[in-house]
Amino acid sequence: MPGTLYLIPNTLGPTEAAPHALSHILPEQVQDIASKLDYFVAENAKTARAFLKLVAIDHPLALPLQDIRIAELNVNTPPQALAALLAPLLEGRDAGLVSEAGVPAVADPGADLVRLAHQHGVPVRPLVGPSSLLLSVMASGLNGQSFAFNGYLPTDAAQRTKRIQQLEQRSRSEKQTQLLIETPYRNGAMLEALVATCQPGTLVCVATDLSLPTETVRTQTAAKWKAQLAAGKAPDFHKKPTVFLFLAQ
Repeated sequence: MPGTLYLIPNTLGPTEAAPHALSHILPEQVQDIASKLDYFVAENAKTARAFLKLVAIDHPLALPLQDIRIAELNVNTPPQALAALLAPLLEGRDAGLVSEAGVPAVADPGADLVRLAHQHGVPVRPLVGPSSLLLSVMASGLNGQSFAFNGYLPTDAAQRTKRIQQLEQRSRSEKQTQLLIETPYRNGAMLEALVATCQPGTLVCVATDLSLPTETVRTQTAAKWKAQLAAGKAPDFHKKPTVFLFLAQ
């Protein structure tokens, strides 16, 4: 019998390393399952170890941290390496898939391992935890009945403008909320591009540091954002994980 691949959510940012702090973000069941596993696949082993240290505050690990195997799966992992990552599960060993932040396999290279697990009949069990995408949709006040996640936009200014125009047209015709993310140090440029390109009445939401003490969520028209930026009142989101959403009116 193959083992089970558990999809284990991570926090969305630094969490206070104090007893019971993690339970505000991750259910006890998630922490309990993570504490019993001895094999993990993660984007970054260092980040995964930090996560397990946090889990261990309230849930002692089954093995010393140094004895837990953490294999890496990221954008640099060649497709042919996936078989070796899955091999322990085919031998009956349970494993945890952990992302850098939030839920694994969503905007995350872990999706490739999940697909391979299905191909080989390995049970996949997703666990409940914070997703910046769903949290931002919930808090935005925009259309939660129809929305699309578009990942990163082109870094080239002209191509980015063209893509925003395409997405705004889709948003208007389908009444669909559009979600974007950006490398945190380029948040300012992303918001400037949105308000410069979108129609004045398009609603734009900026959701930053979701689930963290510094969380902020603000939805207003592109015109209001543009006036705010012109007045030198940019959101406090430099180098902070942010989700951008917009809905054309």
